[in-house]
Amino acid sequence: VLWGNRVVVPDKLRTRVLESLHEGHPGMVHTKALARGYVWWPGLDKEIEEWVRGCPKCQQVRPDPPQATPQGWESSGKPWARLHIDFAGPLQGQMFLIVVDAMSKWLEVVHMKSTTSLAVIHALRRLFATHGLPDVIVSDNGPQFVSEEFRLFLTSNGIRQMTSAPFHPASNGQAERMVRTAKEALGKMDEGDWSQRLGSFLLLQHTTPCSATGRSPAELLMGRRLTTRLNRMHPDLS
Repeated sequence: VLWGNRVVVPDKLRTRVLESLHEGHPGMVHTKALARGYVWWPGLDKEIEEWVRGCPKCQQVRPDPPQATPQGWESSGKPWARLHIDFAGPLQGQMFLIVVDAMSKWLEVVHMKSTTSLAVIHALRRLFATHGLPDVIVSDNGPQFVSEEFRLFLTSNGIRQMTSAPFHPASNGQAERMVRTAKEALGKMDEGDWSQRLGSFLLLQHTTPCSATGRSPAELLMGRRLTTRLNRMHPDLS
């Protein structure tokens, strides 16, 4: 049974669906946004609110209030044109490189064994092999991002660099918000190895509609919706 393009879930399956929607522990707003793309039943939003409020991991890892208003940036106009990068960590003793596309809000989180310029270059090369070269990279003035080695890497690929104020990460607003989002999400997922945790978190982030755009990062970056387990509930009408 469908309600529009959403599957109407019977009572006995709703708990399982709520578990799937909240896998990875997205916040209340993101869980609702994800649900609206796949399922419906009377009182769905209220049940999601109660589910998230009752989640111990979500209550333990709550964001601190912002200390500064992030700097606004002009629209990049096209996907993967301006990337914001930063480090998150140490988180449970691990460091992560955060890369976010300004236009689509597509997030990449790379588990880093080293935080040198060379390690960052290797990580970015792997991402560029998939998505292509950006026009601009925005970073803070961390030593990895202002070294001669990193500058030459960007210059050789025709990438312009913009740096935010030193010791003021909030001025790199896109990356700062995503660093906070990634820390909160990874802090809630304390089971499985890091590869499993990152995979679950990133698939969720890539497929959840963004409140600012109404579309998922995958739709804006890749022009299509990615298939998840939630799609398997929808009947194949072909």
